[in-house]
Amino acid sequence: MTPERILSDLIRLNTVNPPGNEIRVVSYLKELFDAARIPYEIMESAKDRANIIARLGSGSKKLLFLSHSDVVPAGEGWDFDPFCGDICNGVVYGRGALDCKGLMAAQVYTLLQLAREVVPLNGTLILAATADEEKGGHFGIKYLLENCPEKIQADFAVNEGGEEPVFWNGRMIYFIQVGEKGTAWSKLQAAGKSCHGSVPALGDNAVLKMARALNNLAGYEPESRLIPEVECLLQELLRLKGLDGAVKKENVDILLNGFDDKSFAETLRAMTRMTVSPNVIGGGSKTNIVPDFCSASIDIRILPGQDQKYVIGELRRYLGEDILIEIDNYVAPTFSTSQSDYYRLIESITREMAGEEISCLPHISPGATDSRFLRSAGIPSYGIGHMAREFDQDVRTTIHGKNERIDVPSLYFKADFLMALARKYLS
Repeated sequence: MTPERILSDLIRLNTVNPPGNEIRVVSYLKELFDAARIPYEIMESAKDRANIIARLGSGSKKLLFLSHSDVVPAGEGWDFDPFCGDICNGVVYGRGALDCKGLMAAQVYTLLQLAREVVPLNGTLILAATADEEKGGHFGIKYLLENCPEKIQADFAVNEGGEEPVFWNGRMIYFIQVGEKGTAWSKLQAAGKSCHGSVPALGDNAVLKMARALNNLAGYEPESRLIPEVECLLQELLRLKGLDGAVKKENVDILLNGFDDKSFAETLRAMTRMTVSPNVIGGGSKTNIVPDFCSASIDIRILPGQDQKYVIGELRRYLGEDILIEIDNYVAPTFSTSQSDYYRLIESITREMAGEEISCLPHISPGATDSRFLRSAGIPSYGIGHMAREFDQDVRTTIHGKNERIDVPSLYFKADFLMALARKYLS
């Protein structure tokens, strides 16, 4: 089996979450592992929601390859069937090609190749293909950590989460994700007094209260914070642009405003501050009734070092005292240091695979992956988005978008990297 064939097969297994149906991927991997005589265990967390853990080798050293088998809905407007899995002109097409069945295919291919080698690993390589990442991990990684944590316990893990490489002033930069911002999704509530809509002055319009509060929040200017890894990232980008000077929180926006790639600049900006995005609002029940209630849901992402108290304090400065603030979905930021042998090993192998002329830099992800659960359980976790040098950079916009795809050389690059990492760490 080749990685592109494995990926093609995985894409054809529709595992859109909800409902997930990850049992389809687990059944497929079961056949591959049976044929290769690779031991595995299947853990079903609910009907048709399944996880599979495979192992290779034995010994005290343990390396975990993590990926998820569910995908987001495809939506409309694709130029091809989202679940076709077609391989054409060196490209594999379909939902999950980048998030995250491409990484899974490379991990599975690595396991199959290593199983054929005569020299055994001096340690244990663990592969976990889990369910439900796209909806919070309740049927996947969270289930495993709550019910059988010993099965995925490892020295460190390699997962999705790294930004795809970028070309920067003629140099290719690879990224290693060392942490993720936390979520502090919040619900705002405004109370008023209802009355007949024909005489609105007799009431107190909660929708207008919320509108004024959100208008104030639109002017929110978060303070910049530079954790060491992000400071290192920005300083190297500055150096590669041929510019002198030190990156400081006071000048970080001036620096980012000068970047030509605005998408990349805004991703970097999100790594330097708390972000606040009001995304859902609802209030009132009928056109002729002044509303006595209005709510708004706010997507808030926070950096390591920021917490719920910080979030409430920041919101209160802009919303005043009349708006009730409730943080209804909080996940603390997570972090795995770049000052570790594990990070340095990933970095050195990336350089070996891509060439010493590349740069390899740590970053904090503005979004979230299952790595946050591993880190909270004490397992250092690092995210990769490794791609081949000539990959089509337009594919960045296809993650959770339409026309998702990956080139075959990038699949082999991922697999070769994972193979080298497993051999070197478990040699």
